Amino acid sequence: MAIEIYRDAWGVPHLRASDARELARAQGLVTARDRAWQLEVERHRLQGTSASFLGAGALSWDVFARRARLADTARRCFAALERRDPRTADWVRAYVDGVNDGLAAGARRAPEFARTRLAPGRWQPWTPLGVWLGTHILFAGFPAKLWREQATRHLGPEAVGLFATDGPGTAGSNGWLLTGERTATGHALLAGDPHRVIEDPGVYQQIRLSCPEFDVLGLAVPGVPGIPHFGHTGTVAWAITNAMADYQDLYRERLRRTGAGVEALGPDGAWHRAARHTETVHIAGEPPLGIELLETARGPVIAGGPEGLDGTGGTPGQDGAAEALALRYPPRVTEDLGFGALLPLLRARTVADVDRALDAWAEPVNVVQAADTAGGTLHRVAGRVPRRAEANRRHPVPAWEPGHDWHGTHETPYGELTDGIAVMANTHGPATPLGVEFAPPHRAARIRALLTARRAWTADAMAAIHTDTHLASATPLLDRLAALTGLTPAAAALRDRLLAWDRHMDAGSTDAAAYAAVRGAVVRRLAAHPVLAPLAEPPAYPDVLRPWLALVPRIAYALEHLLSTEDLYGIDRTAVVRAALEETAAAAPARSWAATHRLAPWRALPDGPYPDSAEPGLGGDHDCVLCTSAVPGHTDRAVRGPAARYVWDLADRDDSRWVVPFGADGVPGSPHHRDQLPLWLTGELAPVVTDWALLTPEPATDEHTEEDR
Repeated sequence: MAIEIYRDAWGVPHLRASDARELARAQGLVTARDRAWQLEVERHRLQGTSASFLGAGALSWDVFARRARLADTARRCFAALERRDPRTADWVRAYVDGVNDGLAAGARRAPEFARTRLAPGRWQPWTPLGVWLGTHILFAGFPAKLWREQATRHLGPEAVGLFATDGPGTAGSNGWLLTGERTATGHALLAGDPHRVIEDPGVYQQIRLSCPEFDVLGLAVPGVPGIPHFGHTGTVAWAITNAMADYQDLYRERLRRTGAGVEALGPDGAWHRAARHTETVHIAGEPPLGIELLETARGPVIAGGPEGLDGTGGTPGQDGAAEALALRYPPRVTEDLGFGALLPLLRARTVADVDRALDAWAEPVNVVQAADTAGGTLHRVAGRVPRRAEANRRHPVPAWEPGHDWHGTHETPYGELTDGIAVMANTHGPATPLGVEFAPPHRAARIRALLTARRAWTADAMAAIHTDTHLASATPLLDRLAALTGLTPAAAALRDRLLAWDRHMDAGSTDAAAYAAVRGAVVRRLAAHPVLAPLAEPPAYPDVLRPWLALVPRIAYALEHLLSTEDLYGIDRTAVVRAALEETAAAAPARSWAATHRLAPWRALPDGPYPDSAEPGLGGDHDCVLCTSAVPGHTDRAVRGPAARYVWDLADRDDSRWVVPFGADGVPGSPHHRDQLPLWLTGELAPVVTDWALLTPEPATDEHTEEDR
């Protein structure tokens, strides 16, 4: 059977093939044709070669990718996959064959290749594993351990709890499961929206994969075969959120240079040779940069070296050594990225099948919900979390002291449904034993309250949940505003206006904009206070880790804790809030929240055809169900938000719904590049269509048929 490619009205590819292997080739082919630029950017990022055509702005990531040994880890994991699961390895190879078949045609469609003078390269069998690893290496937020250490050093150990929140670099999601007793059809509904940095092209690809073994639609990760995160097979559906688990460790290393190389001080008190080699990073328009790559028994050194963290030599100890940071992460240790789960997920027919498939899941560690047409449900954590000392989970630990090694992995916990509802929103829940910091409870509590308020839910009604803008975290600041006296008339009027506000961050609300302005002024004033200001100067760590160390975002996302705690290191918060209110009242914003709360998508080439002024205004906020995250005190622009929305209906898959922020096609100017944006902005969802007779077939080309290969 030849590969068959169909499209729905939104350009979403629906693929048919004779078997799973040929279908994987079709998935790689169509992804390369639709998203060649995105695929090549991701390939270069995992290899640490993106600065060669993107310029110096990509250098920090490239150095990190090389020092963390992402490409080498992907190679090792694929070699292990070939030994342990040759059928899955062959399936991945087929996907790569499809990518390589389609890249040239895809590159001809994508104007970015000509702009950067980049020629499409060739994917290796391990490249999809590297894309997966590069996409998720920062999901567990290991740089937060550096923040906790810094906050403890300046303020004491109690600061860790005060600033505890899902940090600015952490990805989250909403998800909820309703059993049949709460739906109009008597069958389950699964819905939600993953919160990611909004990228153009998008980080999720709507797709359908059909062969005699299975027929699955869902949201794929471009560059990776299958549908790992959000899928519907017709009889069972699944979805995930970030579990906020801690499964990566940072070790402070003592390194010294000798005539024979570099040595690291081990927990046995002896010096051991570190693996060492050098590489050259090429940078468009600039001279190349030579870097030294080191790896100790703990893991790759990602910051510092024998000359110290800042590279100047620092202050060596009596042993002549200086400090560095090594990263230990599971795939580097186990040589397993969990790809053994991907084919079983596609073949799943029941929640028991999904459950078994997820036993092979490695990372990122997720909370998973699933439901099937027989009434089965699943709510569990999936992934590998190492067992080790509590100190490892909270801050960097000394590599030269014993007691910080790994001893197997934790059992993955299961959760329960309450009154026919399960909610996941990165909060404490089944993953609590595996994490350190979790999201505030506001999104989860709001979703549950809205779902509980009615029964007989339908797929179409889910938009009311997806787009809810209530901001419960506003309470501590509003309470402090209510207690103020002796204000100027303008400030008093603004205070009274905010106290009467309905606490919804609606796009058209001028009250929401005024609240955001006061909040931003409070954040800036707290960050400038002499007690907290020293935290504004982070240690000499790589730039790629800085989002977790920046003071303003840390204050912004922990503001409700900082305003409601009994004492904040003697800071007069009443005076801070008063001054912020007076400052805002002197030039109170007359525009709506959407005037400044605008979408700011990440593009590999930021000077593309869509200027910032063309990007739409948004409702929502960081702690709303409509989670569109700005950085109060720094910018109202939203970098993170719903990277997709979905509703999986177990009564009839054709009653399911989905949407992405832009469109199915990654080529600027193409008809399906931004055609879903109006739906995404209003909370509408595009229909899922599975009837082949209602889809449009693409003409066969030489790339499409097995006979022509």
